[in-house]
Amino acid sequence: MANDYSECVKCERHCSDCCHAVFGLFLIEAAYLKHHFDILNRKERRSAILRGNKTDKDFEDLEKNLRTYKDDPQMASYSLSRARIQCPLLDNDQDCILYLHRPITCRVYGIPVATRGEAHVCGDAGFRKGKTYYPAFNLDEVQRELYLLSKELLEESKKGAPEKASLLISVSKTIKSPIEEIIEGLG
Repeated sequence: MANDYSECVKCERHCSDCCHAVFGLFLIEAAYLKHHFDILNRKERRSAILRGNKTDKDFEDLEKNLRTYKDDPQMASYSLSRARIQCPLLDNDQDCILYLHRPITCRVYGIPVATRGEAHVCGDAGFRKGKTYYPAFNLDEVQRELYLLSKELLEESKKGAPEKASLLISVSKTIKSPIEEIIEGLG
């Protein structure tokens, strides 16, 4: 994409639109992220955990708001897609403290992505909605692989229920909890 559509790929340092989107991690991504988070220095970890507390509060507020749309799933879905909640890994300088180890959702944000047969583009990029860009990144395929790896991890741990491999984990919970605790919570 960067080679074929260089004029459209506008991601650069301090561009943090994707860092305010609501998304979750498969268990395998959470384990990877947690491993690299635990290597950070204590000050960086502490600051991220404090930001995570605010993120959790923002999620609680969003959840309350979504309950008002319990009879209108389309409006709830729209509201969820428009929610702006800062990732706790985004520091005060608008830099990701785990940029080299960021989740797949973050890595592909800004380029055309296909999910459920539908193309999506970042509003800040130069890609236009409705125009076909080839090849769009097939996020469904990657998420299927992440699901299978998460299922395998749960099977090997013998502590989590493999059928819960599709459950997504917040970045905030990932950085605040031991991965073993997260796995047991999926039991």
